[in-house]
Amino acid sequence: MSLRRLARFNIYRFPLLVLAIFLVAASVAPGQITVAKPMPPVVTVRVSDHGTERIPATVFGTFLEPIGDSINHGIVAEILTNGSLEAGLWNHTNLEKMFRDQPELIESSNATGIPLPWQPLNSAAGNRYELHAGDAANSWQSLEIMGTPGQQVGIMQRVYLPVQRELTYHVSFYAKHVGGASQVKVLLRDPENGKTLAEGSVDAGADKWTKYTATLQLQPGEVRRLQPVDFAVAVAGTERVDVDELSLMPADAIGVLDPDAVAMAKAMHATELRFGGNFSSYYHWRDGIGPIDKRITMKNIAWGIPEYNQFGTDEFLELCKLIGATPQFDLNMGSGTPQEAADWVRYIGEHDHGPVIYELGNELWGKWQVGYPTVDEIAAKTLAFSKAVRAIDPNAPIIATGLGPITNGRWNAAQLTDPPGTFNYLSLHFIRNVNHPVMTPATPAFVAAAAYAVPYAVGPYFDKVQEQVDSHPALRGKVHFAVTEWLFNSRGYGERNFTNESPSWMNEGGAVLAAGFLNTILRHTEQVKITDMTGLMEFAGIWERRGQVYAVPAYYVFKMYTAVKGDTVLPVASDSGSYNVAGGVSPLNDVQNIPYIDVVATRSADGRTLTLLCVNRSLDQDVPTRFDLGQLHPSGPSHAEQIKAANRYERNDEVEPEHVVPQPVTLPAPSAGLLTMTLPHESVTVIRVPVH
Repeated sequence: MSLRRLARFNIYRFPLLVLAIFLVAASVAPGQITVAKPMPPVVTVRVSDHGTERIPATVFGTFLEPIGDSINHGIVAEILTNGSLEAGLWNHTNLEKMFRDQPELIESSNATGIPLPWQPLNSAAGNRYELHAGDAANSWQSLEIMGTPGQQVGIMQRVYLPVQRELTYHVSFYAKHVGGASQVKVLLRDPENGKTLAEGSVDAGADKWTKYTATLQLQPGEVRRLQPVDFAVAVAGTERVDVDELSLMPADAIGVLDPDAVAMAKAMHATELRFGGNFSSYYHWRDGIGPIDKRITMKNIAWGIPEYNQFGTDEFLELCKLIGATPQFDLNMGSGTPQEAADWVRYIGEHDHGPVIYELGNELWGKWQVGYPTVDEIAAKTLAFSKAVRAIDPNAPIIATGLGPITNGRWNAAQLTDPPGTFNYLSLHFIRNVNHPVMTPATPAFVAAAAYAVPYAVGPYFDKVQEQVDSHPALRGKVHFAVTEWLFNSRGYGERNFTNESPSWMNEGGAVLAAGFLNTILRHTEQVKITDMTGLMEFAGIWERRGQVYAVPAYYVFKMYTAVKGDTVLPVASDSGSYNVAGGVSPLNDVQNIPYIDVVATRSADGRTLTLLCVNRSLDQDVPTRFDLGQLHPSGPSHAEQIKAANRYERNDEVEPEHVVPQPVTLPAPSAGLLTMTLPHESVTVIRVPVH
């Protein structure tokens, strides 16, 4: 019985029932946060002057997958949706979301059959449309538009334009003349008053599929940032024309890529970029090569969204070059074959002459993966694909699908039976929902403290998987770990139903989580050589909504941390207070000695810069912290960046794209080798100290 229904009860009529319900509720033990070690008035962090472990550049990787709007309406600049006019591209869940956002599409779809999310330009003209299957310029469907004398007939789509940076837009479409006149118009108009904002006209008189282009020019101030606009294709009079494969691109697009997203990706300083995810288990790379307007549109069955294949191998390689990242390709070990993988590796080698990393499958232990192998099949399949890759690129680093780091070890044991040299890395994904602790009821403070414990508490599990590898003497020192997906998510917690219930990738709390995990990775670089944050677009990375590109706070943490690639990790000792969690986030629900102040120190390769990477997990304490630099002598002023917010739920969005961003912090000059500053609660601070 819900509390809402209970509230309707007359407690005088049902006193025993009410008493029983509340006694049961009271008997459920809530989660507990207890003090393991009290916080001193000033925390002291002592930094050693030398270390042994170098930080691999590839621990600062990220990844890209066709999920949500990561690629379409994300890294790809194309503004239109379903320009190929296909049917059946969304699953039920995504259709519900589309209809919630644009309820007018329900009537349009029922009345005319125009493929979603297109709708009639002029509903008063009635149904003047016919879908043609099997006769298309692209994929399977095209749409005939039949003109009506005295009226404008066509199709339209609600769009958002990046007018804050670009006012010129290039249109292309395929058309086949059926009858009547031959003029086809493309236009942008204001949905509030129907005013035409920009218009282009082409003579589409060819009776075979022909590509036509036009340019639409807006005037400064005509369209506001985040203002919706209708894009339309229209005919008048007796014109009848088949149309297909429509495109609307900003004039400043870099090929198919969004220039704002590319700029933010480059500024992120990611050293390695993975093209992978659940779609990999049925992705056939040949679908994503060749002329873009001839690539097939299909349904992305992993996520129930359209896949236009506009972003394929060549576009991914180009993006990697633009942002300076090493490409990592996730090969299809679900429905694919070793020969298909070898052909892809050969194609990549012919089109890219730098280093490339190959990952053999994605989460193949999961039954949601198309064509998943069983634990008894995985080793042989991994060996077969490895041989196929090595035959083409003998020196390519190879990642095999592992399970963990929190695992019973059976899957990894099977993979480790393969001969030495089969693979260089074992993938260990670490995706955790952090807003549903084991013990309930849970206060927001408990949820947050339990969540912040997770990135720290996972550290010993990397050691356990390493012990499993080391039990094979021939693999010791030859197989390392690649955390090719990591993210701290909240179940049922999307960017459109934001609630103040948990730290997650959308908010300031996500910054604390990301920094905590990166600190754990930096303490385990002897084992972990590659990590890929989820993701370059969406989740903990860059977002595009209503024509505005922005990033979540975790993106800025990643960007701040990349400064230490190639550094040496220095041992630190701290007297920070710490806490215990009971009934937290499964399977790390009972953990102890989680430090409030978590610091990793590094020294640059030239020895001249000390970097202090500081996380304050405390929910309410701004902690004065003294850094004892020991034998490291400051040689100039220190500089710091800090990301903090009024509360853990503060976030960036398209309205306020830079609401939570790092801010410079003025530091007092070190005195007698001591640097002192206050670390705000739930914050991340990176301090750079010139030393000799």
